[in-house]
Amino acid sequence: MSNKGKFIIPKEVSLVTEGLEKAGFEAYLVGGCVRDMVRGEKPKDWDVTTNAKPEEIQKTFENTFYENDYGTVGVVNEEAEDETLKVVEVTPYRLESKYSDSRRPDSVTFGDSLEDDLKRRDFTVNAIAYSVSQGHLVDPYKGQDDISKRTIRAVWEPEERFSEDALRILRAVRLASELHFAIESATKKAIQKTSQNLIKIAKERIRDEFSRILLSARPMEGLLLADELGILLYVAPDLKRGIGIKQNQAHKYDVYEHNLRTLQHSADNDWALDLRLASLFHDISKPETRRWSDEKNDWTFHGHDVVGARLTKKIMKELHYPNDLIEKVSRLVRWHMFFSDPEKITLSAVRRIVRNVGPENIWDLMNLRVCDRIGTGRPKAHPYRLRKYQSMVEEALRDPISVLMLKINGNRIMEISAEKPSQKIGFVLHALLEEVLDDPSFNTPEYLEKKALELIKLPDGELKMLGEKGKERREKVDTAEIEKLREKHWVK
Repeated sequence: MSNKGKFIIPKEVSLVTEGLEKAGFEAYLVGGCVRDMVRGEKPKDWDVTTNAKPEEIQKTFENTFYENDYGTVGVVNEEAEDETLKVVEVTPYRLESKYSDSRRPDSVTFGDSLEDDLKRRDFTVNAIAYSVSQGHLVDPYKGQDDISKRTIRAVWEPEERFSEDALRILRAVRLASELHFAIESATKKAIQKTSQNLIKIAKERIRDEFSRILLSARPMEGLLLADELGILLYVAPDLKRGIGIKQNQAHKYDVYEHNLRTLQHSADNDWALDLRLASLFHDISKPETRRWSDEKNDWTFHGHDVVGARLTKKIMKELHYPNDLIEKVSRLVRWHMFFSDPEKITLSAVRRIVRNVGPENIWDLMNLRVCDRIGTGRPKAHPYRLRKYQSMVEEALRDPISVLMLKINGNRIMEISAEKPSQKIGFVLHALLEEVLDDPSFNTPEYLEKKALELIKLPDGELKMLGEKGKERREKVDTAEIEKLREKHWVK
């Protein structure tokens, strides 16, 4: 790291700006990395802008790649330990261009002026440049003021900015959600006026902004803002169906707010995108499955997990999420209703759930249930019933204490001893297991084969006694292990 004036700049970045300037070009850090530094945060990536053209940038550095239509050259730092510094992106100054389809510029024209480049950017907080060599900020649109006021404001005329590229509409919400900023009133009005242009945006681009909203610290705020501005309709319209749908007495909120609060709890725990998506969509099909029960004098939602899994899969496919992520999230939604009376939960029932959702997903399912519970407005995340289930999941997943743990089996004993199938083989195995429980280092094929040959020669009565003793020992150890699990989860 090196201290270049106002900010501390990683050497991998300063070498890029210095390299461009030594070659006779201008070089400025720009965009999100400058915004993050002004906020006192570590940048997630580094972007440099320059008056050099792509071919001139590539000539300046040894290891680069250029694979896009926007002039951006990646300068590679293979030795960088920090992943955010392995590639520094360098883009030539760009000029204003027409956006006929509200999706992409009709053409990309490189400019010679930093000022021209900054005035085409989306929001003032992203239109600040920083000269590493001179240690000063270039901020023609008062982006620093907006950062201090925690405000998202469009550069120049907001409606024009959003008409150029409608994805900026969703980006405004994403930035507000990530930074915990408010959107300035004129910018807000322009979003509401132009939101229908999101229809023209590729689903993959919408998906990426949507995912970043979900991965922010305040996704609930982001989605509420998206709905207020009329954007949610173009991202995940099925969520809106839950607005005003009252639930049964176990719930404090309607379906819509419950889904958002469940999502927010997953964010509060900093859980991954798959669990956040499952939290958001877990009750998405309650509106169409809601029925009134005179018997219960309450609403029921039978089958909402099954219907919801299908709908989740449809929504995620439309947003072009990867197939493996779609499969996992829809599976979590499908099996999120897994509870039964704590006095009636059986280990076989728990094993079925583990099999249905997959051992690799079972703890995500348990965490989804925690989020679901908090989303109801209940105060406790880990009630007794859930703790008991967690204990039984661990029990179902653990390897039971058994002769199957031995590095020898009955077939091998018969092979080396020429013994025929009989109870003696089982007695030998249990006698060997007791030795291994006393000292796990005995669990090697060499030791067990030698010991098995000794045991097989014992009189039947003595061998039976050793085998029964080993079996009793196994049961005691197994019971003790289960008791430890139950104590861990504070259950009986």
